Amino acid sequence: MTIDDAPHEGVSPPKKMPRAVLVLGLASLLNDIASEMVFPLLPMFVVTVLGGTRASLGIIEGAADSLASLLKLVAGHWSDQSRNRRRFILFGYGMTALLRPILGFMTAPWQVGAIRLADRFGKGVRSAPRDALIADVTPPNERGRAFGFNRSMDHAGAAIGPLFAMLFLWFWPDQLRVLMVLAVIPGALLIALITLGLPRAEAHQEGESAGPLHLTLRPFDRRFRGFLVALVLFTLGNSSDAFLLIRAGELGVPTVWLPGLWCVFHIAKSFGAGWMGKQVDRFGPRRMIVAGWAWYAVVYLLFALATAAWHMWALFLLYAVFYSLTEPAEKTLVALLAGPNRRGLAFGWFNFSVGIATLPASVVFGFLYDRFGPLVAFGSGSALAIAASVLFTVVTRPSAEDQSTDTVTQTVA
Repeated sequence: MTIDDAPHEGVSPPKKMPRAVLVLGLASLLNDIASEMVFPLLPMFVVTVLGGTRASLGIIEGAADSLASLLKLVAGHWSDQSRNRRRFILFGYGMTALLRPILGFMTAPWQVGAIRLADRFGKGVRSAPRDALIADVTPPNERGRAFGFNRSMDHAGAAIGPLFAMLFLWFWPDQLRVLMVLAVIPGALLIALITLGLPRAEAHQEGESAGPLHLTLRPFDRRFRGFLVALVLFTLGNSSDAFLLIRAGELGVPTVWLPGLWCVFHIAKSFGAGWMGKQVDRFGPRRMIVAGWAWYAVVYLLFALATAAWHMWALFLLYAVFYSLTEPAEKTLVALLAGPNRRGLAFGWFNFSVGIATLPASVVFGFLYDRFGPLVAFGSGSALAIAASVLFTVVTRPSAEDQSTDTVTQTVA
């Protein structure tokens, strides 16, 4: 499989999903049921119940995501060295499952920030090893499908969680803290699934060990490094989706319906990711990423121009298309450009690049939103997405030598 834009002819019929891919997909389902029972309500909880500001929300979300991304870099490399990605996955999911319900007992924004940091610590430990394990056990011409399945299950869980939250608050509207504590139930099922279901024997990479960790991109080619630069530029305009929920509330979507909006959003992402993942295997990831970032630019600007509550329901559906286009494609591209002995490190760099831009993106967006309003905040994100699309097109264009290498790789695979 190559990263160019030509369709892939003669793709063999899909095989049965490896057991590890199926288990990790179910793990993503359960984890997001627990997470998204809480997340759609967390922005309003911080701003209205605990008296925080949009800027403080941006600091909390940005710092949490940045910590996770830094840890993904280290954990991905360590999983390359240990050749045992399972332990990282179990620890990361387990930590998150145990800490998330504590949010129900918090009484100040800084306390929510502390729990979110701990929650993202677990995400940082598990994410790169999980993605690397999916790449390890999946044939190259089916990785788009495998990553699409994982993201589809993730988004399905993110749809079920808000639906449960909405029903719970419909009958018990004043029991938000109780709802947060109930997130322990899917978390406990998740720990049991990983412990009992994830195979202990993994697909071991052949060749040299990854070696000690050095914060350098020398092991990777110019296209991978260029992709990361473009990704950072895009992420600077891609603030936390918590602000979209704030925007929905401003335009009249009732708090009790915010989980429902989040549920519909993730249902669309779930179906889209599964279908688009197969298209990545057919067309290659490069075209999908460019289309996704351009689509993001248009939809993000429309969020600023919306004037009614029903607009938000339509825009969330359109926004889901962006995720469907880019999530399987970005991870497939990372797996293609990384050597077999450095997949964990490559996924670590991928997530780290997102993380170093996430904090300033959310903080600046929150500041612009508070000071100048939604048009300036969303408009800046749209402009950065367009710039990133152009840069990505240039820096990832394969040279003649790169195309020859890709052809050899495809033949060997």
